[in-house]
Amino acid sequence: MRILHVSDCFLPRLGGIEVQVDELSRAQAGLGHEVTVATAPPGGPEAPGPEEHRRPLRLPWELPVGGSIGPLLDTVKPDVVHVHTGVVSPFAWRAVYRARRARIPVVLTVHSLWGPLSGACYRSLFALWARTGLPLGGTSGWGGGLIVTTVSEAAAVPIREVVRGRVPVEVVSNGIDTAEWRDTRPWLPTGRIHVVAVGRLAPRKEPMTLLRLLRAVRAEVPIRATVVGDGPARRTMERYIRRHRMSGWLTMTGRLERSEVREVLATADIFLAPARRESFGLAALEARLSGVPVVAQAGSGIADFVSSGEEGLLAGSAGELTDALLKLATDHDLRDSIAMHNRTAEPVRCTWPAVLEAFEECYERSGTRVAARARS
Repeated sequence: MRILHVSDCFLPRLGGIEVQVDELSRAQAGLGHEVTVATAPPGGPEAPGPEEHRRPLRLPWELPVGGSIGPLLDTVKPDVVHVHTGVVSPFAWRAVYRARRARIPVVLTVHSLWGPLSGACYRSLFALWARTGLPLGGTSGWGGGLIVTTVSEAAAVPIREVVRGRVPVEVVSNGIDTAEWRDTRPWLPTGRIHVVAVGRLAPRKEPMTLLRLLRAVRAEVPIRATVVGDGPARRTMERYIRRHRMSGWLTMTGRLERSEVREVLATADIFLAPARRESFGLAALEARLSGVPVVAQAGSGIADFVSSGEEGLLAGSAGELTDALLKLATDHDLRDSIAMHNRTAEPVRCTWPAVLEAFEECYERSGTRVAARARS
């Protein structure tokens, strides 16, 4: 099968979408598929991978605006176009439009969690396309072969509200190599409870909430903390840390390679992910596989692979997150039982064999819909 992946964001820029598109394309190429990645940002990953076609662009406010994939459709002749979008993905959405115009099967994966504003924008976009006669979902009307997938049940809810049954919306988890993150070394206590957070330091990840939570818990329990990642909020975080004299027990490492993240997680007692609008939480999944109990928001995508009391503790507010973090920091037996469970229980739906099978089913369904529309 010839698969064309389209994404505004790709390596070397590092984030959940970039990692997933890279690893998915490599896994599919490993199965014998002909895989091409079309992406807006210039540059490329250091390691060899699927063929890449990049469009030069400027990034005002980190909003990618790339060129058309029309010429690529003629040269690659894909059997399916798999488009990956975040909250704002103009290059990717243009690809959906062009591929649908060309009557090529399209699977659209939404990696973000739509809010009221983005939901309203996409509702208008779908309505506009419907008025112009662009085939989108089924085999008639909005029909034509578009299938939407997203990474969690939390992310699926607002999308289903927008499309109102006119386009299929499936949940296909992000994939992960469980063996890469499974830590088989015996756990050894390190003294003070070590709380770790990993992720891009951007406002939507609520980094200041993270620091306030850590500071509140530190006032009750002598924890130490490590924050891994980089991003536009880093300077604001550093000012907060200096102002509240937190540097003696909190370390900000900046961006680390994945092997280095594994080393940090090997010393962690608790993983903290405070963002309410977390569509999936790949870093939290990596921590869970490493045997680390996870504290996160109940309404986020992390709830797809973390059940409160089993893989960690989930909470509905900042206050409840503080209580959950305090509970895990002070209850050794609970922390130990969750860690043991995380080391032995595998989240099957997040494994690459399950993810690859799910996407192949989506590709097949999209192709069937395109063929049915062509016959009608």
